[in-house]
Amino acid sequence: MNFEHLQQQIAFIHEIDKVKYIQRKTRLFNSDRNENDAEHSWHLAVMAVILAQHANEPVDTLKVVKMLLIHDVVEIDAGDIFLYDTVLNHSNSEAERKAAERIFGLLPAEQATELIAIWEEFEAGETAEAKFARSMDRLEPLLQNVSNNGGTWQEHNVKYEQVIQKKSIIQQGSKTLWDFAKALIDGSVDKGILKKGEQR
Repeated sequence: MNFEHLQQQIAFIHEIDKVKYIQRKTRLFNSDRNENDAEHSWHLAVMAVILAQHANEPVDTLKVVKMLLIHDVVEIDAGDIFLYDTVLNHSNSEAERKAAERIFGLLPAEQATELIAIWEEFEAGETAEAKFARSMDRLEPLLQNVSNNGGTWQEHNVKYEQVIQKKSIIQQGSKTLWDFAKALIDGSVDKGILKKGEQR
């Protein structure tokens, strides 16, 4: 590998350090401290390794891990959008597309092409790997909110129906994990930390 390639890779490594500064709305388990994107991505990657046996179909775990480690890198430029935001769209945006091209574009062409393709695959959510990776992305904040007595659900007046709507994507990657998640959501209503009612 030539020195220019190495310089490009180091430039990318420097750039993604910024992921550590992007604060998410959700907080760490049993904590008042907000999670950052780097912590989130690491946690999801480990979850995928541990929970891959529950995927609806066999998945390439390494590919899932790659997806989860890079899926939020675009937020360096585009920022984090709260899942339950009623104004901003949480789905793929032009801002995220431009961010992917700029940030992954710091890498040598072959690696840039690979990571952009992996990011696009995650966003499209059509392959077995993408579906399972997205189920991890929806499960982790659910576990955090349950551990924090409602967490961001309480803070932002999120209702049961909204949670079901946003979290049901888990079943596309793992019906087993969705059954578990649905039980947690229903149990949160029973505990009074998540309320049913009309959406805001």
